[in-house]
Amino acid sequence: MWQRIKRRILAGLLAMLPLVATYWVVSILFKFLGDLASPFLEQLGIKIPGLGIILTLLVIFLIGLFVTNVLGRTILTWGEKILSRLPIINTIYGTVKQITNAFSGPNVKSFKKVILIEYPRRDLWTMCFVTNKSKNNKGTLFYHVFVPTTPNPTSGYFIIIPKKDTIESEISVEDGFKTIISGGILDSGKSLSSKIKI
Repeated sequence: MWQRIKRRILAGLLAMLPLVATYWVVSILFKFLGDLASPFLEQLGIKIPGLGIILTLLVIFLIGLFVTNVLGRTILTWGEKILSRLPIINTIYGTVKQITNAFSGPNVKSFKKVILIEYPRRDLWTMCFVTNKSKNNKGTLFYHVFVPTTPNPTSGYFIIIPKKDTIESEISVEDGFKTIISGGILDSGKSLSSKIKI
């Protein structure tokens, strides 16, 4: 009973963490930018309600504009190289970047769907992502799958497996990533084990 309660509490914390982190960063930006600009505007006799919110949205837009052009990407790459040489910071930045890329990078779009395979041995089921399909000279259909590791889904294994040896799932690729990163705590609300017949 207590284990179930602990699991639910941990699942709730993991679900709240991105929201709390986003709120914390944005609220700091609101306050910082509002406090920075207010004295200048007050000298001009201008008072704008919600100035922090407006400036934060403007700064986020400008950063997005900056990092999507050639010069911005070059400077960003240069900055990442500097961060990668700093102890401790390189570990934190690298981990956050890998997880962010897992959700927003081109890898997510290349994954077709989530399936279950018996891996690394029979009666042990692993969730993985279909990246492609192929057929042999007998017409047998194979799935090309990526088996990610927990909690960092950017590393893993590539396997080619007959489609008949897989189980289709009903969860999306995004929910699959959430499940893997959380170690199965966030199970997307759809039972994977109900598909397994032993």
